[in-house]
Amino acid sequence: MAPPRPPRGFRDFPPEVMILRRRLVSRLEEVFERYGFDPIDTPALEYWETLAGKYGEEAESRLIWRFQDPWSGRWYALRYDLTVPLARFVASNPGLQMPFKRYHIGKVWRHEEPQKGRYREFLQCDADIVGSPHPEADGEVVSLTIDALESLGFSGFRVRVNDRRLLAGVFEEELGLSNPTPVYRAVDKLDKIGEEGVYKELSRLGLGEATVGRVMELIGLRGRPGEVLPEIARRYGGNRRVAEAVSHLEEALSLVEDERVVVDMSLVRGLDYYTGPILEAVLDEPRIGSVAGGGRYDGLIGLFSGREIPATGVSIGLERIIDAGLELGVYSLDRKTVTRAAVVVLDREAYSYAWRVASELRRGGVNTRIDLSRASGQVQRRKALKMGIEILVFVGPREASRGTATVYNVRSGERVEAGLEDVVKVVLEAIG
Repeated sequence: MAPPRPPRGFRDFPPEVMILRRRLVSRLEEVFERYGFDPIDTPALEYWETLAGKYGEEAESRLIWRFQDPWSGRWYALRYDLTVPLARFVASNPGLQMPFKRYHIGKVWRHEEPQKGRYREFLQCDADIVGSPHPEADGEVVSLTIDALESLGFSGFRVRVNDRRLLAGVFEEELGLSNPTPVYRAVDKLDKIGEEGVYKELSRLGLGEATVGRVMELIGLRGRPGEVLPEIARRYGGNRRVAEAVSHLEEALSLVEDERVVVDMSLVRGLDYYTGPILEAVLDEPRIGSVAGGGRYDGLIGLFSGREIPATGVSIGLERIIDAGLELGVYSLDRKTVTRAAVVVLDREAYSYAWRVASELRRGGVNTRIDLSRASGQVQRRKALKMGIEILVFVGPREASRGTATVYNVRSGERVEAGLEDVVKVVLEAIG
């Protein structure tokens, strides 16, 4: 009989993968806290009505995991992202000090077709600023994104920036599109289907050839902020929303001096709640899609609180980061255990003393294993080496009689016999 497997799009993580994941999460937490963000958590489960009407028709009809409680008959949903739960949290806690800066690292669930870098259960790493409508908040989000990706070991990436007001000002007012959402969806596929594919999609929407041409011309604008934003202002600066967006982006991005930041008019972002600046980070290699995304959503919290509260933030997708890092050789899965030392018991008669040695090491802060299977010393040694444990602490009748332990450094081959009172110091020095 075949062993049971998790559902499609869900995964088990063995120790070597979890060790890498925890290390990367720790790096992100360090960057978030360096910027003054504090951690929160929210339930994995929300009432369906909390999520309904926040993401758009496609997400809510197809991608959100929802179900009816058989006992109460009430509808629930697994959280689709960490942003709507944040909006609910802020609305439920009116006494929060503003601006409220929080980070949240937690699992989310989406009912989509699994593929490389895209799973049905995955970890999101979010940082958001609530309560500031000003460009400096958006500038900090861009700066944070750059520092976060660098902390994860990447330098070859671009942070693409746009503004929903630019898109709305041009598409709705300049081009006269009363419902630009289908156009946004077509443009959002640019990376997947190319310019020719987008052109065909727009044509199928029934837009005239001249309108399609103007849309293609607009989404072709991309480059350094100091070059693209003045060009947009020159073409569409008479439009109020365009002028507001250009001014906001110019002020925000003037605070971020990094040549990897580009203004890209083809950036749309699919979620309905964005109201201003939007961003995505993409790696130069491999072509795996965006590894971070976010933007300003000034109207979302007001859906719960009854008053508009400005907010902006970014979400970093750890799953794609790990897939890309492993493919590029930035990460490896060489480390199989968090254990730093293994106490090898050479004779059963010395086990009580070996237990004391292990306890001493643990109290000294050394992650330590001791034999629990009554295997021979040779088998214990072989298992420890296979796991990649770097320090072996041998304990036999001789060591027990002397009150010592023999510390063997696997990397250097050095062997030292140390008294029980010194064994922690010797091991820590060997670990380096």
